[in-house]
Amino acid sequence: MPFVAIILAWIVAAVLFILSLRGLSSQESAPRGNLYGVTGMAIAMAATLLIPGLQPHVLLLAAIAVGGAIGAQMARRVGMTQMPELVALLHSFVGVAAVLVGYSVHLGGGHAGTIARVEVYVDVLIGALTFTGSVLAFLKLRGSVSGRPTLLPARHYLNAGMLLASIVFGVLYAKHGYLWALGAGTAVACVLGVHLVAAIGGADMPVVVSMLNSYSGWTAAAAGFMLGNDLLIVTGALVGSSGAILSYIMCKAMNRSIWNVIFGGFGAEPPRQITGGAVVPPGEVADIDHASLAGKLLAAKQVIIVPGYGMAVARAQHAVRELTEILRGHGVTVRFAIHPVAGRLPGHMNVLLAEASVPYDIVLEMDEINQDFPQTDVVIVIGANDIVNPGAEDDPGSPIYGMPVLQVWNSKLVVVNKRSRATGYAGVDNPLFYKPVTRMLFGDARDAVEKVVQALRTR
Repeated sequence: MPFVAIILAWIVAAVLFILSLRGLSSQESAPRGNLYGVTGMAIAMAATLLIPGLQPHVLLLAAIAVGGAIGAQMARRVGMTQMPELVALLHSFVGVAAVLVGYSVHLGGGHAGTIARVEVYVDVLIGALTFTGSVLAFLKLRGSVSGRPTLLPARHYLNAGMLLASIVFGVLYAKHGYLWALGAGTAVACVLGVHLVAAIGGADMPVVVSMLNSYSGWTAAAAGFMLGNDLLIVTGALVGSSGAILSYIMCKAMNRSIWNVIFGGFGAEPPRQITGGAVVPPGEVADIDHASLAGKLLAAKQVIIVPGYGMAVARAQHAVRELTEILRGHGVTVRFAIHPVAGRLPGHMNVLLAEASVPYDIVLEMDEINQDFPQTDVVIVIGANDIVNPGAEDDPGSPIYGMPVLQVWNSKLVVVNKRSRATGYAGVDNPLFYKPVTRMLFGDARDAVEKVVQALRTR
């Protein structure tokens, strides 16, 4: 295949990747965006394998086939509750692949010259950091590791020391090509990746997933420079920049500093124990049963549903859609309020509701709907906790203080559906449970919503 045709194929693939990112910006165009991305990747792989003079080894072709089969099987079997950790795990694959390619270039003699060694070192460094950081994020999201931040004493100096050490090893490798310097830099980057993610609390994990996506993009771009592959450079830059922009948007929506995420708790202080501030009121919470809730919903004019990770765990989105249809059929205005970090993945709740065919026009972001709670008759919180915690506004001692939340307590009635009174992913108790307007509906989200739907059908 002529090299000019290869270049044209790469350009087409790059354009398709750009269209894919554009398509993924909304629920309506997301399927089309996915199709563009898959098509672009297929073209890119085919064109690369057809480069003149390149004779793909049979093991490479076998690896592509096996990897594709495993990926298809994982995508088919994974549930939406496991999607956040799957994304983090896939980011780790990008990182470890970059590290292996970097070492193969070194061992294959393709690192002659200072510039070539710099490219190898940068690729391996970012890849190692992405790999270990993504693995820890995977373990946190899976629940194998606590979601609480690990804030070591003098952690900022430790980060600075590791950064300085990686620069020193990089200079030694660039000048002399020492394999031990490359190995030492890899080890430092691995420790740094773990330390950065360990210092980030559970409430910020959706931002971490987005940021790791950005890291994986820059890793691919660095590999593109190392291998002289223009398409890899373009693709990596697209993923890296889009992930960084998304992370910045999410941090701004959460009143968090982007540097806090990048440098693992930089500038963050441990929660303060204060007196005179907002405290969790003691006492019992008030319950509500399914039949009573059905009556309240039918008597309401305005209803807002706030979905959270509990809805994903219970796979309750279809029951929620059925509840929405029944209420709208009775003339009740139903809308959904989506917090930027609801769930454990950017857009997690939007994807779930779209899967259940909930109309896009009634799914609103926090900034669009927060001011409407005082005019709302009933708010149903399904499996959400931290994103509706009033402590974020009135408790300076809370770890989530300053994070914008959905002000559900301003409505006339709040019904919180949870399995128990346990804390959310950030490990923070929720004073919302004790407010006079709040009623608790304990139990599995899908079972609870289905029982409410049955109660509505009998009326």
